[in-house]
Amino acid sequence: MVVAVQLDSTSQKKAREQNQQLALVRGTKISQVQPQKLTREGHEIESKKMPSTELLVPYRVVQTIPGRIRFRVSRIAWDIHYARRLKVLLEADPYLTGFRVKPAAMSVAIEYETKKISDEEMLLHLISLIQLATTAIVPDANESDKEKTSSSWSDLKLPALATGLALLAGPLGWPIPATLIGGTVAAASLPVAKRAVSSIWSNQRLNIDCLDLMALTLTSLQGNLLTPSALLMLHEIGDVIRDLTARQSTRQALDLLDSLSKFAWVDRNGTKEQILVEQVNPGDVVIVYPGEQIPVDGKILRGKASIDQQKLTGESMPVTREVGQTVYASTLIREGQLYILTERTGSDTRAGQSVKLVEDAPVYDTRMENHAAQLADKAILPALLFSGGVLLSTGSMARAASILTLDFMTGIRVSVPTTVLASMTAAAQRGILIRSGRSLEQLAEVDTVVFDKTGTLTQGDVVVAGVRTVNGSAPQRLLELAAAAEKRLTHPVAIALVDYAREQKVRQLRRGKWDYKVGLGVRAKIEGENVLVGSARFLQSENISLESLHLQHRDLEGASLIYVASNGQLLGVVEYTDPLRPESQSVIKALRDRGLNIHILTGDRRHRALTVAKELGISEENIHAEAFPEQKATIVRQLHESGKTVAFVGDGINDSAALAYADVSVSFGNGSEVARETADVVLMENNLDSLVRAISLAKQTQQLIGQNTSLAVIPNLAALSVATTVGLNPLLATVIHNGSAIAAGVNGLRPLIGES
Repeated sequence: MVVAVQLDSTSQKKAREQNQQLALVRGTKISQVQPQKLTREGHEIESKKMPSTELLVPYRVVQTIPGRIRFRVSRIAWDIHYARRLKVLLEADPYLTGFRVKPAAMSVAIEYETKKISDEEMLLHLISLIQLATTAIVPDANESDKEKTSSSWSDLKLPALATGLALLAGPLGWPIPATLIGGTVAAASLPVAKRAVSSIWSNQRLNIDCLDLMALTLTSLQGNLLTPSALLMLHEIGDVIRDLTARQSTRQALDLLDSLSKFAWVDRNGTKEQILVEQVNPGDVVIVYPGEQIPVDGKILRGKASIDQQKLTGESMPVTREVGQTVYASTLIREGQLYILTERTGSDTRAGQSVKLVEDAPVYDTRMENHAAQLADKAILPALLFSGGVLLSTGSMARAASILTLDFMTGIRVSVPTTVLASMTAAAQRGILIRSGRSLEQLAEVDTVVFDKTGTLTQGDVVVAGVRTVNGSAPQRLLELAAAAEKRLTHPVAIALVDYAREQKVRQLRRGKWDYKVGLGVRAKIEGENVLVGSARFLQSENISLESLHLQHRDLEGASLIYVASNGQLLGVVEYTDPLRPESQSVIKALRDRGLNIHILTGDRRHRALTVAKELGISEENIHAEAFPEQKATIVRQLHESGKTVAFVGDGINDSAALAYADVSVSFGNGSEVARETADVVLMENNLDSLVRAISLAKQTQQLIGQNTSLAVIPNLAALSVATTVGLNPLLATVIHNGSAIAAGVNGLRPLIGES
């Protein structure tokens, strides 16, 4: 059921009043919007429309069941500030029991208690919140980030104070009461204790905080309070640095759209208008002047400019772009002026896709991280038992505390999501959208790549390859007659033939009476001649012999041909083809060099598939032709079940089933909507070279995760050996533990600062 509702002026006025009254902090209550009278007509509900001068946020109610409403709000996909304001409003609403905002799907799903408010009242209430979020005053995102960072550093105050007091009383000999130092250490340990108790009480399991608390207790019982206070301070410093490291790549991607202009100049019917960026539509001509940000993705119609792309691509030097070339939102014009034909706006731009990717992609779903988390949980009890055994056998609380401090998994748990997120962000900056950490991991394991043919390995556009004549005909005369017969027909082959004739500058003849037969060809009267242009079947049905062609041009067997005859005699053929993409051969070679097995899977005829395979050097046994969509899915599934890790690359609706069954599905930014939505990886630049870059980046990520595992495990393992045998100061154990985790996290950011 689809329900269309628009807010009336009374609700808008009430929304404004709410906005004036609200102090938008977590926990603030939002006063209820009074229910409006609705008129029901079938499944549609409508209230009075707003005057045209009032701007509303477009939305659609896509599902309503008691206690749950789901909206489609397109604005959340491209306006991150609006989405954040809406989230704050929803978080503060006392009627809601839960909500989920998914910018990528433009979806807002809301759950509420029907006992507190009726379905009709809640619907109107939520509509007012959707509108209110355009002007609601909430803390600035950057300020919120600063507050989080400031709060993180403020957690160091007590540990730093305890460490300072312990230093003054210990090595420096100041007369500071032990009770004061002990009280400060206890106060600084309180957050650790709370987390440990909460884990035991709420989750019925031990966690890392439990081990930290025991280490603090054992070192404090030794009487030297410098060790536990310094241990606390180092732990806090490590947590702050790891948090900042893990958020670095997120902030970098979210910055992409923050710098975009709020307005854009457009040329409409010769008149320049300044409008809101969100009002720019594909097809609009946008004018960008020196010093301005480009607000859309599109092709240059007029002008030439020097463009700074550093924010988007990381390139340090400006690039020159001119007519026919593509430019991207969030890049800056240094010199020159451009008229740009808009192709993508908002969240569909490369910058918008980067933001959506970082906000929404489930990066915490790799096998490596899940394994690390599970192993970390399982390692807690053995570590506790091991340290207890060491304490009983040696009587050394310092050794026991050192063992509790060291663990292998913290570094992995920090570095894996950081590495995956950094790699996905780096890929987005290169025009490659990888939807999840799982997809990135699978891409690194791919050993078989299956390509659709038309539009994937080939350009998908028909072009004329040449003209062959028989029976003494002149190539120019054949082309003149064929172009005259085919002009103004909309078939792709006819369009290609007419374009080719124009390029060859042949005479344009007038066409007399003509008759077009769909799927066969055209019959036309041209300069007194009865001309036939079409398929072999068409000419044979008109009793035209094709034997002379087979005798003179045996090499044309299997080629794609248009036959041309005049006055009952064959003149020759026009050969046409769907040419390879310029990069196809180099991409296939690059994939083969990496040891990947290549297949072609197409619905086209086998002889055409074999022609492409021959040009690319792909084995005939790896060609699967004349396959319907369900057959494509079956072939991909069979390859997977044979033990292969399969990537399927396609761009059409007929490829969507195969894309869904592949281990990794790859499509193009200009592919069909179904293919894009199904794909795990989208090549936004519509270039197969991006596939090679994506695989290289995935393998680099895999290597980095291995390096980070070594960085996290080896130092801790060495320190554990020392702590068990000759003993290790708990303070040094903490330095080794946190240092290795931070090093692994920083190493995980390498995809952002280097080419894959």
